[in-house]
Amino acid sequence: MGIIWELDFYSRPILDEKNKKIWEVILCESPLNIHRESLFQYSQYCSSKEVNSVKLRQVLEEAISQAGKAPSQIRFFRRQMKNMITKACQELDIQAVPSRRTIALNQLLEERSKEVYPQETGYDPQAVPSARAGPPTLRSYQPPIPQRLPDALMPKQWAFVSLTAGDLQEMSEWDISFGEAFPMPQEVTAETPIPGVILFSPRALPMAGWMSGIELAFLKFIPESPAKLILETGASDSWILANLKNKQLITEAAGFESAKQEAQQIHFLAVQSDPQSQSFAGFWLLQELHAQGTLR
Repeated sequence: MGIIWELDFYSRPILDEKNKKIWEVILCESPLNIHRESLFQYSQYCSSKEVNSVKLRQVLEEAISQAGKAPSQIRFFRRQMKNMITKACQELDIQAVPSRRTIALNQLLEERSKEVYPQETGYDPQAVPSARAGPPTLRSYQPPIPQRLPDALMPKQWAFVSLTAGDLQEMSEWDISFGEAFPMPQEVTAETPIPGVILFSPRALPMAGWMSGIELAFLKFIPESPAKLILETGASDSWILANLKNKQLITEAAGFESAKQEAQQIHFLAVQSDPQSQSFAGFWLLQELHAQGTLR
C-alpha cells in the first residue's frame, strides 16, 4: 500500500475583511499502522473566490513539493466537494477516494477548531454551523439500506472477540496479509478492551483482498427487528455481515456496542481461514466517527 492522504476543502469559522468566509485546504497522511510516528500535514487558507479545482490542484502541487512524494490515494469525506476534488486529483494522476475512514483528518480538524481557528483574526464561531458548513463533525444523513454481501464473501462462521489495546500494539509482529491500523488515542489505556469481530472462511484471502479495496469504515449493531450486524464501507455503502436470530447473539452484539463506547468507538475486523490459523488474511482497526460524521 502506498502513501495515502486525507483531504478536506471547506469553509472555516473565519471571516475576511469583506465578511466572507475563509476556506481552507487541509491535508494529512493516513496512519497505516498502530505505532505513533511523524506523519505529513499541510494546510492553506484561501478566499471564497478561489474555491475551484484549479486552486485545489495548485495547493496539492505545493503540498507534494513540500512532502517530497505524491500520495497514491487521497481520501475525502464531503460528498458535495466530490467533483472538484476528483478533478484536481485526476490531473495529478492521484486516485480520489470517497471514504469515511478519515480518522487522522477528523483528529486534525478537531484540534484546529479548538487551538488554531479561535486565534485567527476574523474568527467567528457563529460563521460555520449550517447544514453545509458545520464544524469538523460528521453530520446526520439518510443511512443507506444495507445490502447482502456477495455469496462468495459470506463467512463460514464468525464470532465476537476482544483484545486489549496493549495486545494491539504488537500488530506489526503479526502475520497479516491485508490490513490497516492507527495509533490509539491517549484516552485509551493499554488495559482497555477493544471489541472485534472475526470472520472465518476457506476463501479468507480473497475476502480480505476484497475488503481492502472498499474503504472499511466501521461495524455497527442494528437492534431493530430483524437485528443485524452491519459493515459500513466507502462513502455510504452498507452491508449485512450477519443476521442475529437468537437472544444470545443479540446480547453479545449489544455488549460489542457497549465496549465500543468505552473504547472511543474503536474496534476491529479480522479475517482468518479457520479458528486454528496462526495468521490473518485481514485485520483492520476501525473507529465509528460520530464526532467526525459522514459524507454529506
